[in-house]
Amino acid sequence: MAATVSWINFAPVKGMRVQPLEAVELTAEGVPGDRDFILIGGDGAMVNGKRHGALMEILPTHDRAAGILSLDFPDGSTVVAEVELGPPEAITFFGQPEKARPVSGPFSTAISDHAGAALRLMARPEGRPGVDRGKWGGVTLLGEASLESLREAGREFNCSEPAGDRESPDPGAIDQRRFRMTFGLDGTGPYEEDEWVGEEIRVGEALVRVAAHVGRCAVTTRDPESGETDLKTLHFLKHSRGEVDSFEPLPFGVYGEVLAPGEVRLGDAVGLAS
Repeated sequence: MAATVSWINFAPVKGMRVQPLEAVELTAEGVPGDRDFILIGGDGAMVNGKRHGALMEILPTHDRAAGILSLDFPDGSTVVAEVELGPPEAITFFGQPEKARPVSGPFSTAISDHAGAALRLMARPEGRPGVDRGKWGGVTLLGEASLESLREAGREFNCSEPAGDRESPDPGAIDQRRFRMTFGLDGTGPYEEDEWVGEEIRVGEALVRVAAHVGRCAVTTRDPESGETDLKTLHFLKHSRGEVDSFEPLPFGVYGEVLAPGEVRLGDAVGLAS
């Protein structure tokens, strides 16, 4: 069976809850508007859900054309305002010194109150994609079958550990949103996307060169809605993927660069270009 796009994820604010989409227009920098905004801590360094799980409880919506940002909080409140930017300030962006413009208005206060930490909302630095690997990782892909294989790895890992309060070794279905990937794939075998590293693939109308595996961090251990740490994702990956030859440790899914732009919709075909 040919592979098809089974989900499309999008995150206007890095670290906040991802949103499902039915279609996107891929460009050389990935999905327009993805990670348009970032958060920084008191030291000026960018932060995400790994440090502040409560960010995942916030649902952001950004109307780029109208310049309106809306943040829905779990208590039912909403903060919505026009995006107005202050003068550039020095920040640390992916560990490197950069300049970014703060977003004025009520957003930073509301986010800080919810997260219990002093955070500021910023527009990502001009000319720098908000995704972790820049334009070389503007697109990420993960197979549904790989998710099920990780569930089986979790079962095996749990069987090798003391049961404790656990009723069953089965971790249950693993929510794909933990991994914050652009596209999900239906119709591939377990870890079949690994075989595309170094190859050019068609994703809908777009052409993508798959560069490498996506290494995983502790953010995947958090529930994608509550932000609570509730799954030993990294243990499962080390158990099943620790020996995979990968530049980034604990690989799960792949990332790539958009070589030719195009529209991608749910159900579109995905496969090798040649």
